[in-house]
Amino acid sequence: MIVSKLPNVGTTIFTTMSQLAAQTGALNLSQGFPDFDGPLALREAVARHVMEGHNQYSPMTGLLALREQVSAKIARCHGAQVNPDTEVTITPGATEAIFCAIQAVVRPGDEVIVFDPVYDSYEPSVELAGGRCVHVQLNPDTFAIDWERLEAALSPRTRLIMLNSPHNPSGALISRQDLDRLAELVQARGLYLVSDEVYEHLVYDGARHASVLAHPALYERAFVVSSFGKTYHVTGWKTGYVVAPPALSAELRKIHQYVNFCGVTPLQWGLAEYMAQHPEHVAELPGFYQAKRDLFCDLLDRSRFTFTRTPATYFQVVDYSAIRPDLNDVDMCLWMTREHGVAAIPISVFYQTPVEGQRLVRLCFAKREGTLRAAAEKLCAI
Repeated sequence: MIVSKLPNVGTTIFTTMSQLAAQTGALNLSQGFPDFDGPLALREAVARHVMEGHNQYSPMTGLLALREQVSAKIARCHGAQVNPDTEVTITPGATEAIFCAIQAVVRPGDEVIVFDPVYDSYEPSVELAGGRCVHVQLNPDTFAIDWERLEAALSPRTRLIMLNSPHNPSGALISRQDLDRLAELVQARGLYLVSDEVYEHLVYDGARHASVLAHPALYERAFVVSSFGKTYHVTGWKTGYVVAPPALSAELRKIHQYVNFCGVTPLQWGLAEYMAQHPEHVAELPGFYQAKRDLFCDLLDRSRFTFTRTPATYFQVVDYSAIRPDLNDVDMCLWMTREHGVAAIPISVFYQTPVEGQRLVRLCFAKREGTLRAAAEKLCAI
């Protein structure tokens, strides 16, 4: 009998809920993907590069043209200069980037700080590196870092801190002041940082994303991860990137070359071309998704769910305490899907120890207007 290296890992809640939505015909607001296509010019560019024969291996680090566009975008958006040759690596998805970053620095016996509610790919990656996750709960009301809890969780074995902002599932944002405080801990203890910033451009109400890329004291010890799939509405392309100082990039690339070696070539060509020709896409994203958020929330105002409009990401967390307080959030999501035709994600699955009495579910609003209206009508009828 095989002894599993990940005995506690089963089918993810995202797969479970998407499968149930398909089986029942429910509207799928669970898994985080758009139900609309990416820009036409981007899709046409990829199709053209496929037909023009750009179908063999790309360089291990990614096409230089795409790495240059990432570097240019970082300069525009964050005012930081990164070298496309030595600091930018294209990966088949942000999940692979996170995995490789963790494998690059975590050794057997090391401890890694993760903040609950936490995205589900972090802990298995740490365990496969021989490390152990130490869970630090965010403030259950604001999802801000509890600094007392964080400092109490640090030990001589702490090697790495996993940061996620804009935060999935809550949409919470970390501030520049938070980054300053985090930098003090990282520098004083010689820690490393993985900053998951895949929703970096989905920030609303005039707020700005505080990126580790724009914080030199943190960046020198950090891997910063982002996603073309989230930014260009093409999650199925599974293309992302990681930016890190040269020494850290070199270690990450040692791992990356034996995991995937390289990303999909024509996708990289198409992305590089589109980014060069349409830099305005990134600037327009906040308004594009804020309009969807506001439409969805305006419609939900008539429901018995309570919520505060999310400041970022394309997820809206809602409280169902006034509807079915007798149900835990997993059962609530199953009931909503089967009985009311809308699939959501329970927040408790993001915790090592769920918050007692919390009654929250996550809804994805990266959907067409018709989908959002139909889903809101069903939710308001509950």
